[in-house]
Amino acid sequence: MRRFREWWGKSPRCILVLCLALLAAPVWAVQPDEVLDDPVLESRARELSKGLRCLVCQNESIDESNASLARDLRLLVRERLVEGDSDAEALAFIVDRYGEFVLLKPTTGGANWLLWAAGPLMLVTALGVGVVYIRRRSHARAPGEQGLNADESARLKEILDRRDP
Repeated sequence: MRRFREWWGKSPRCILVLCLALLAAPVWAVQPDEVLDDPVLESRARELSKGLRCLVCQNESIDESNASLARDLRLLVRERLVEGDSDAEALAFIVDRYGEFVLLKPTTGGANWLLWAAGPLMLVTALGVGVVYIRRRSHARAPGEQGLNADESARLKEILDRRDP
């Protein structure tokens, strides 16, 4: 451990190289053997890969992930494009095979509209509840303003008069 601390303190270049290597980690995801010869198809494949979720990492696109399943999905996207599929057809093939969870940005159609609308609906509901609460509170009587009948008022006055010297 002591040697590591000495090395770490003496080599700022090593630290810089290490930091740059960590920042460049997503670049290593697409392997050289995956890259297509046609630059147009490769750019289409990269764009499609950026919109597909790695099913292992779940918060990374398959373009950034080093997982073996992400590699298989990248190869599948490239295979579909080489076979002549359009971008929409390639995405539809993958979604049919793996489900809509594979999309980083799910569609707004079908049952997903409820998920997309849930946030704004909850905000509107919370604002409505807040407005009703504030209005009711402003119309409420103060604690000393309870409506006392004549007997209660006389009794209260009698008690208060006894307390005053």
